[in-house]
Amino acid sequence: MPSGLWPLAISGFSLDIKSSIVKTTQKQDRRTGLICRSRRISREREREREMALQWVILTYLVAVEAAIAVLLTLPSPKLVKNRLVSLVSLILQPALFVVPFAGFQLLDIYWKNEHRLMCTSEICTASERDRYEKSIYKAQRNVILCAASILLYWSVYRICKYHKEIQHLEEVEKKSKEL
Repeated sequence: MPSGLWPLAISGFSLDIKSSIVKTTQKQDRRTGLICRSRRISREREREREMALQWVILTYLVAVEAAIAVLLTLPSPKLVKNRLVSLVSLILQPALFVVPFAGFQLLDIYWKNEHRLMCTSEICTASERDRYEKSIYKAQRNVILCAASILLYWSVYRICKYHKEIQHLEEVEKKSKEL
């Protein structure tokens, strides 16, 4: 067999295998209806895993912002405080992406809440009701997380700004005493 035909034969074979697998699952879907539902649930779980990464990132950002806020507010020697404030000030501008990121996450939560299927009637099963309540709790937790990230960013920004203003006023006072 020529070397150029070998990959084509392999790719054709794999395509045939994939199409036969899809056909058999479609036949099973038509007969039972159960596989279709499990496939839909698996897609939802995949999407939840993808969305979970965004919330993990936001959680770590909130933790880092909280740690920075604590470090900035702890009493420390003037030289250490000045260096820390200058370092955090340099980091603040690139870290501004937290605000639109959290804002878009809030919009996503709002959109999902408006388009969420309600499960409050007697038609819903207990597991569907539990899944609905769990999604409501997750949405509430995520709103708190977004609000905390925006609030912590703003507080770190204001702490740095106040510290720079205090530094400037101390320099002005020092110059006025020298005169």
